[in-house]
Amino acid sequence: MERRVAERLRSTLGPLGLEAHAFKVGWYNAVLQPAFHLPYPDDTLAFVVLSTPSMFDKALKPFVNKERLKIIRDPVDQCVSHHLSRVKEKFPDQRVDVMFDYEMLPSRKPKFLAQTAAHVAGAAYYYQRKDVKLDPWGKKKIFGVCIHPKYGGWFAIRGLLLFPDIQVPFLEQPAPVDCVSQEEKRIELLEQFNFHWQDGRYRDIIEVKERYSEEQRAYFATPPAERFRLLGGDFTHVKITD
Repeated sequence: MERRVAERLRSTLGPLGLEAHAFKVGWYNAVLQPAFHLPYPDDTLAFVVLSTPSMFDKALKPFVNKERLKIIRDPVDQCVSHHLSRVKEKFPDQRVDVMFDYEMLPSRKPKFLAQTAAHVAGAAYYYQRKDVKLDPWGKKKIFGVCIHPKYGGWFAIRGLLLFPDIQVPFLEQPAPVDCVSQEEKRIELLEQFNFHWQDGRYRDIIEVKERYSEEQRAYFATPPAERFRLLGGDFTHVKITD
């Protein structure tokens, strides 16, 4: 069953520049405190959905052009919401629950921890402070970051698809690719992400096969309130700072 669902998701989301990686809810809950658990049985089938660099051209720009006469608050969020909600149509006989990376619980906690989900699904390796043996940061707060084996940091985690009626007790857990295995590179990655994230250098901590285009980088480098005006015209006039 998991394989059939995965193939259908691949054929639906792949052409949009989106990836779906399977995991069991129990894998996710096992590494988190109860306050962050997903409220499903351990063997419930779920998928974490990532956007790759090609999503910008394959999904976002066509979506905005189609919806141009409507009010769009956040083009990326609404584009992803549109396409993930339409996934339900591909599974008319199944219940499909969708969670988005920007959704919050009444407690103001996120509905799910995106980077943890990507790690347990084997989609991207979540590098954290605990992955560095000789910690150089003292009392500083250090946030972790996921690195994709193909795209480095040039991707985003967009949501979860959960199939409450599908139990997969025998699903085998894939290990994420440890593509930043050297201690000094892990320190460099976390330094760049925590203290120099705006220049984007952490995204290229490994040799990547594809990164955001100049057009796409211009879009994300622009303050959110000003991004929409870019989506009808030329992105290339926006200065990118490295």
